[in-house]
Order: sequence, then structure tokens, then C-alpha cells
Amino acid sequence: MKQLSFETLIAVFEELYGPALFWTLVGVAALITAGYLYVLIRDHKMSMRRFLWAQLSMPFGAIAAVLFVQAVTHSDFRDLGGPVDWIVMLAVAVLGAGGSAILVYTLQSLLRTSPFVIRRRSSL
Repeated sequence: MKQLSFETLIAVFEELYGPALFWTLVGVAALITAGYLYVLIRDHKMSMRRFLWAQLSMPFGAIAAVLFVQAVTHSDFRDLGGPVDWIVMLAVAVLGAGGSAILVYTLQSLLRTSPFVIRRRSSL
């Protein structure tokens, strides 16, 4: 492998996860991204309250992504050898954190009752 191409990356990920799981993950990521773009276009702004909850979900998404990759690849943390392995795990954690933030923000925005209703707690 003298040069890295997009086709090479797809082949590696299909070999790692299997074609069915890989393309299912790609499809789910595309649906979540489309939903996020729909929410941003529909609302014309970001809600800071939803964004805060999305940020609070990021550590859970990072941990879930790393554990998912460990389970799918049938490996353990003891199998991580060189620095490249740790960099890949860090990249998986970062992508999992970002993905969970986008997912939580999108779900919060899509599951609310009306785009024009802002509910506030009454002060005590």
C-alpha cells in the first residue's frame, strides 16, 4: 500500500467490521447528519440549552464508541501496542463524542412538540 485512497479506506473498514455492519453504520450516520442539517435549517439557530445537553452526552458517546470497536474487533485494551493503536482509539473516542453530541441535539430538536414553543420553569 504505497498510497492511501478512499477505496482503500472503504476496503479496510469493510474488512474490519464486515460489509453489512459497515454500510449500516454509514447509513445511520447519514440519516443522523441529514436530521441535524434539517434541524439547523428549520430552526435558523442553535439552542444553547440543547447544545449543553448534547455536550454533556459526549463522554458517554466516546466511551460507547471505544467499547463498540473493542467488541466488534474482538480485541482488548491489552492488545493495543504502539502509538498508532492509541491514536486510532483516541480518534474513535473523538468521533464517538461528536456523533453522540449531534445525535442528542438532533433528537432533542425533533422530539419537541412545536418549533415555536419555549417552555420555561416558573420561578419559586
